[in-house]
Amino acid sequence: MEKLINQFEFGLFFWQVLIFVGLIFLLKKFAWKPILDAVNTREQGIKDALLSAENARQEMENLQADNQRILNEARAERDAMLKEAREMKEKMIADSKNEAQAQGQKMIEQAKAAIESEKNAAMAELKSQVSTLSLSIAEKLLKEELSNKESQTKLVEKMLGDVKLN
Repeated sequence: MEKLINQFEFGLFFWQVLIFVGLIFLLKKFAWKPILDAVNTREQGIKDALLSAENARQEMENLQADNQRILNEARAERDAMLKEAREMKEKMIADSKNEAQAQGQKMIEQAKAAIESEKNAAMAELKSQVSTLSLSIAEKLLKEELSNKESQTKLVEKMLGDVKLN
């Protein structure tokens, strides 16, 4: 092993350097250019993919913002519609109550008028019957009292006496 380390041969060194330079030249001409082109192409593909991913992320953020805005608008519209529906319901209930109260009051007024009318009719009928009965009783009493001549003259004198007093 010492022989190999201690012996330096210029010829061997020359041929090794020449082969090494030739190998580098051949590699540069035939291998490095395609390797570098492939690396550059891959690097450009990665840059494009990163840019595309960034654009997609930005677009997703925009879509999420749009979706959130649309969702908020839809919620606001839903809330407005629910509020309007509640107001309409309350108005309809209030109108129905008012109408029912008006109808009830009208029916009460009609019932009162009907009762008053029936009462007046019953009173008129009662008066009519009372007057008929009174006349009948008076007629019977007068017939009985005026059945003889003496009671007739007493009645006439009594009536004449009452007229003078008034």
